[in-house]
Amino acid sequence: MVAPLPTCNKEEQRSLIRVLRSEGVKPTEIHRRMEVQYGDACLLLQQVYEWSKKFLNGVSSVTDSPRPGQAHRVVTPEAIAAVEVIVKENRRVTVHEIAAHLDMSHGSAHHIVHDVLQFHKLSARWVPRQLTAELKERRVDACQELLKRFEAEGDGFLGRTVTGDETWVNYHQPETKRASKERRHTSVPKPKKFRTQPSAGKVMLTLFWDERGVILEHCIPRGNSVTSATYADLLKNHLRPAIKSNRR
Repeated sequence: MVAPLPTCNKEEQRSLIRVLRSEGVKPTEIHRRMEVQYGDACLLLQQVYEWSKKFLNGVSSVTDSPRPGQAHRVVTPEAIAAVEVIVKENRRVTVHEIAAHLDMSHGSAHHIVHDVLQFHKLSARWVPRQLTAELKERRVDACQELLKRFEAEGDGFLGRTVTGDETWVNYHQPETKRASKERRHTSVPKPKKFRTQPSAGKVMLTLFWDERGVILEHCIPRGNSVTSATYADLLKNHLRPAIKSNRR
């Protein structure tokens, strides 16, 4: 029984190709024998043909020849320090600009930025607004007051808590491809669904709810700005009557 070789490398397999090809063995037979010994690590049949042709043309080396067009990477401490200074001065600088400024290849600049210095591009995280120190203190005070009431009143306090949020709602929202799935036999042709876009018209929908469900749905037409006055009017003239009506 033939025992497969536990380890191998490309040079070893190429040496075997050279010996067997010198004995007149065809590339297909060489590949069949190598598969028995090397298994999944065996070279492809196309590679066996390529190296067989090289050895017949007089090539004796089994190692890869250096690529003349390959970029030479200039990875020196001085180059790394220079790239780091450029990146810290301009966080949006491109690899092409770094390479042109330091007169190095694009591959060397990319290697230094990504592999050596471990710089990666990150998008800014969107936040609703920039809070001042005073606004942050107000939010901390409000949260502490809510925690104190919860400690004093327990779950009953949560049952009386109403919260709200806003979102844009289009007049027409097209059905998604997933929602349009139907149960059919495989022999029946697939139904067609034409691509549609959400309508341009939309309104700002404000929802208020508690633990029992939605209390109020209020729409603000597009073009109307939400100010403190309009929001106070919403709480006083819409939310309060809804709470009295829906949560007696």
